[in-house]
Amino acid sequence: MPVKLHVIGGGRSGGALVSGLLARGWAGPGDIAVVEPSARRRDDLAVLHPGLGLLELAEPDSVAPDGGAVLAVKPDVAESVCATSGHARPPRLLSVVAGLSTDRLEAALPDETVVIRAMPTTPILVGAGVSVISGGSRATAADLDWAEGVLSAVGTVLRLPERLLHAVTGLSGSGPAYVLLVAEALIEAGVTAGLSRDDSRTLVTQTLLGSARLMAETGESPERLRADITSPGGTTAAGLRTLEARAVRSAFIEAVASATERSRQLGH
Repeated sequence: MPVKLHVIGGGRSGGALVSGLLARGWAGPGDIAVVEPSARRRDDLAVLHPGLGLLELAEPDSVAPDGGAVLAVKPDVAESVCATSGHARPPRLLSVVAGLSTDRLEAALPDETVVIRAMPTTPILVGAGVSVISGGSRATAADLDWAEGVLSAVGTVLRLPERLLHAVTGLSGSGPAYVLLVAEALIEAGVTAGLSRDDSRTLVTQTLLGSARLMAETGESPERLRADITSPGGTTAAGLRTLEARAVRSAFIEAVASATERSRQLGH
């Protein structure tokens, strides 16, 4: 029986999307099928989501006419997977493959398949992701609406030109790892200063969560909010002076630039 959504690839990206969609009530397990060649990974998904459709290979005409598929595999196998999965004939394919252009994906799929490219972030697992979508040459507004409907169930969605997706990948696609590295460092700093690891983790988690909410809910710039909590000659000023002396700001700029360039390389 055709399903509402095929997820091709049950690894980190595909698994996170499935878990997020089910947790947010976008669909039931019977509405989604995951195409995953690894028997071990299929077993893991069956335990996590009882009733979820699990396939070793895509089956012919297994996607509903008003549904679509999500491509969530490694960039080096994406085109070959498209070629072997095309007989499932999804009307639309939403790719979350880093760096791979819609042109290349369209060339590997049947002529009638519409391609939408996206870059989601891993917090889709908890409904707090941010995704950017761009339509391929055959995509219509209705196709973008469909893609946004899928991804908005697990977070915020922006529509941007495809030429900006490499930068999006370098910034928000890789961004959670940057923030988590900061969290690791701050937790260790708290321990070094005498706090227990559990207390330090709680303080860091809530500090990051609260700071993000403060920026999102007040609409103020981070520069303004930072200035508001930095008293002249105070403790925060002392800490910020050390960070600036160690070129932390420059390091983040260079990290995003490096990740952006890597995304471009993956697309060639």
